[in-house]
Amino acid sequence: MDNNQKYKEFEQKDKEAGIGGGIDKIQKQHEQGKLTARERIEKLLDKGTFTELDKFVTHRCTNFGMDKTKIPGDGVVSGYGYVEGRLTYVYAYDFTVYGGSLSAVNAAKIVKVQQMALKNGAPIIALNDSGGARIQEGVESLTGYANIFYQNTMASGVIPQISAILGPCAGGACYSPALTDFIFMVKEKSHMFVTGPDVVKTVTHEVVTKEELGGAQTHASKSGVAHFMGNDEEEVIMSIRELLSFLPSNNMEDAPKQNCLDDIQREDESLMTLIPDDPNMPYEMKDLIESVVDNHYFFEVQPHFAKNIIVGFARMGGKSVGIVANQPNYQAGVLDIDASDKAARFIRFCDCFNIPIITFEDVPGFLPGTTQEHNGIIRHGAKIVYAYAEATVPKITLITRKAYGGAYIVMSSKQTGADVNLCYPTAEIAVMGAEGAVNILYRNADEEARQKAIADYKENFANPYRVAELGYIDEIILPRNTRNKLIQALEMTKNKSVTNPPKKHGNIPL
Repeated sequence: MDNNQKYKEFEQKDKEAGIGGGIDKIQKQHEQGKLTARERIEKLLDKGTFTELDKFVTHRCTNFGMDKTKIPGDGVVSGYGYVEGRLTYVYAYDFTVYGGSLSAVNAAKIVKVQQMALKNGAPIIALNDSGGARIQEGVESLTGYANIFYQNTMASGVIPQISAILGPCAGGACYSPALTDFIFMVKEKSHMFVTGPDVVKTVTHEVVTKEELGGAQTHASKSGVAHFMGNDEEEVIMSIRELLSFLPSNNMEDAPKQNCLDDIQREDESLMTLIPDDPNMPYEMKDLIESVVDNHYFFEVQPHFAKNIIVGFARMGGKSVGIVANQPNYQAGVLDIDASDKAARFIRFCDCFNIPIITFEDVPGFLPGTTQEHNGIIRHGAKIVYAYAEATVPKITLITRKAYGGAYIVMSSKQTGADVNLCYPTAEIAVMGAEGAVNILYRNADEEARQKAIADYKENFANPYRVAELGYIDEIILPRNTRNKLIQALEMTKNKSVTNPPKKHGNIPL
C-alpha cells in the first residue's frame, strides 16, 4: 500500500469515527430534540478550534459479546479548543455510542483531559448525556467513575470546572457534576438522580416521574443542585460561554478585564427613593444591583433557589466581581438553611478564583422555627460566616437597611474580615428590631411607655451613627453615589495581600 492509499484509508477511518454510533443513531438523537456530542462541542468552542483526542480508542470488553462490536471513540468525545480565544478543555458523552455509557477506556479519555486541564491551568467543561456505567464491564466502569471523581476533587479550586446535563445522568454519574463548580440543565430534556423512578418505586413504593424526581425545574428550584436552567441546549451552551467570561482560567490568574465604557462616577437619582420609609416594606434588591454594575448587567447564579438571597457575577469598572445580596422582596431577605448554603458556596468559589466580593445587606435575621432548628440552621448558618472570614479577596459590604443580630455578623461585617464597610443613612444596625428589643427590655410596661421606648430605641439604635462612632462602618454614603463608592473601594483594595494561618485545610461545618 503506497502512502497515498494510507492517507485515503486514514481519511475514511477518521470520517467513520466522526459519526459515532452511525447516521441512524444521530437521527434518533435529533428526533429527541438533542444535539450530538460533536455538535455540542462545535457550538461551545470558538469556530474551528476543536482538537479531538483519542478519536480511535475502543473498549476492551469481551463479556456479553461486546468484543464483536467496537466503535471508535467508545462513547466519549474529548479534547481542547478555545472560548473567546482562551484555552478550554472539554469532554462530551456520545449517546449514539452504547447510550453514552462509561467504560474503562472512555473514563481514561476523560481523566486524560482532566489532567491536561489541571497541568495547563485551563477550565474544563463536561457535557453529560449518558446511560451511566456500562453494565457489561462491571466494576471496571465503576472504577472509571472513581478516577474521574478523584480528578474533580484535585482540580477543585485550581481550575473552573463546569458541567452541563444535556440528557440522562443517573447513579454514580451524578457525583462528577456535583463535584464541579457549576451545573447547567435543560428544561424537560435533562434529568439527574442517584436512583431513578423505577428503583424509587421498588424500594419506597413512591410513584414519581423522572421530571418530578430529577428534572431541571426540580434541581434549579428545590434541591439547589443546578445553578442554571436553559430552555434548550443552545441557550445552555451560550450561557456557559458567558459564565467563562467572568472567570479566570485558573487560581493563579485574575479574571479577564473588559473595557469599561460605563462612567464609573455615574449617579442614579432613583436610588434615593428605593428604600421605603416603612422599614417593613419590601423592595427589589436587584434594582440596586443592576443600577450600580457596569452596563446595568447582572449575571445571576441559582436565580430559582433560595430566592431570599441573591448571588451572581457582574463587572465594576470592567473587572469581574461576585455579588451576594439579601432580597427583601422574598421572605424579607431572612437567612435560612438554603440561603446559607447558596451564599457560602458562591463566596468560596469567588475566593478560590480571586474574584472580589460585594455584599448588599438588608437582613432581619435568621429564620426562626422548629423546621430550621431541627434541620441544622446553626450548622448551615455557620457556613456563611466561615466562608466570608476565610476569604482573602477584597470584600466590600454595603448595608442598605436592616442588619440585625447574628445575621449582621455573618453578612461580611468588619469584625469577620470585610475590608470596606459602607452604609446608607437608612441603615439599622442593632441586635434586633425596635419592637422585639422593647418587648424584652420593657415587657411589663404599659402601651404608652412601650411606644416611647420603641421611639427611643429607633432614635438611638436604628440608625448607622452609633456604629460609625465605633469605627465599624467606614463611611456613610448617599444611595445616588453607590456605584462610584463601590468602585473606589475595589480600586483601593485591588492589591490586598492577606495570608491565612498555614494548614492542610479548614473543617468547614458541612
